[in-house]
Amino acid sequence: MSGIPHDHYEPKTGIEKWVHARLPIVGLLYDTLMIPTPKNLNWMWIWGIVLAFCLVLQIVTGIILAMHYTPHVAMAFDSVEHIMRDVNAGWALRYLHANGASLFFFAVYIHIFRGIYYGSYKAPREVTWIVGMLIYLVMMATGFLGYVLPWGQMSFWGATVITGFAGAIPGVGEMIQTWILGGPAVDNATLNRFFSLHYLLPFVLAALVVVHIWAFHTTGNNNPAGVEVRRGSKEEAKKDTLPFWPYFVIKDLFALAVVLLVFFAFVYFQPNYGGHPDNYTEANPLVTPAHIVPEWYYLPFYAILRAFTSDVWAVQLASLITGGIVDAKFFGVIAMFGSIVVMVFIPWLDTSSVRSGKYRPSFKWWFWVLVLDFLVLTWCGAQPAEGMVPVISLIGASFWFAYFLIILPLLGVLEKPLPVPATIEEDFDSHYPPKDALASAAE
Repeated sequence: MSGIPHDHYEPKTGIEKWVHARLPIVGLLYDTLMIPTPKNLNWMWIWGIVLAFCLVLQIVTGIILAMHYTPHVAMAFDSVEHIMRDVNAGWALRYLHANGASLFFFAVYIHIFRGIYYGSYKAPREVTWIVGMLIYLVMMATGFLGYVLPWGQMSFWGATVITGFAGAIPGVGEMIQTWILGGPAVDNATLNRFFSLHYLLPFVLAALVVVHIWAFHTTGNNNPAGVEVRRGSKEEAKKDTLPFWPYFVIKDLFALAVVLLVFFAFVYFQPNYGGHPDNYTEANPLVTPAHIVPEWYYLPFYAILRAFTSDVWAVQLASLITGGIVDAKFFGVIAMFGSIVVMVFIPWLDTSSVRSGKYRPSFKWWFWVLVLDFLVLTWCGAQPAEGMVPVISLIGASFWFAYFLIILPLLGVLEKPLPVPATIEEDFDSHYPPKDALASAAE
């Protein structure tokens, strides 16, 4: 499975040999668990198991919830109340599912920013990164579809606003919007379509996760030093690596337990912390909420969408060049999706020969400004578009694009990186000196 030299599974008994010759599933599991893993991985590498847990949690709880949910505009809201009040442990299942989505996105954002900081997108891991971004896009679609299903006020109006983005596409927008909705407006056909897709997409997500894991098992894990495992021989590779089992499995399980302590505290003591009060009122097409706001994990991109109004010079220029085809609404939609797509191309936008941000002094500063910018955009997305919020959103959106399209390419040319360790073993020993080295220092 991996290009790193290591011991492979060797069947011993007759039954093992018979099974292995016909279906080498045991060998596949062995190679997965015993895959050589860079021994200098830090605690930022624990979010993979959290994401795996979230995916399983969402699929299992989602299947059970679907058994009791009715995808009809006249019954959807009441069926959710039935789950909460009448189904055995239904309240726990729903809160686990709803808060599990929040944990899923919280973990994936840390996972993405860790990848950006340590250069996990650089060769030979470009495909791993691209598949990871596809997973994120499917997560966004699945989360949005699921948010509509409770059929509360915010569900209904959120679906109305989001599907309205399709209508902004010149020429074919209205046709696409009607196709998505199943009619001229958000109604029963829309709810049925969204329920069906919300049930299907997690399995697509699971398939992409398998490809993602396969991809980084083929190239090997990235690591904080950003240097590759030595592949000359098993002996050299073992100096840089440890088997995934038991060392990293135990570490990941410990980290998962800590994360779940916090997660279950939210589920049982603050289950509605991330929810919107309006969504506990049944959908009413005749009453528009004072402030339509998506779930927190969409807020940064929602802020980018709203940042580009008709008085922004870039929007005016685009409208002038296209003869009015690209208006403020369409420009905002392009900017929102562009802010995600630009991350897909980061393997080619980052021109530095050094992979890890640990050895890039200027990159570190700009990276943390990017993280702060993401948090500011999250705040802006949650606020009404009044006062200074549109201005701050525009500055934040501009920096987001500037970071990937201007700053990152220039840093690779202008920045002077620090010396990089020659091997993973050297980086590991600098943090955890061998016992003989400690004894010599003591003498």
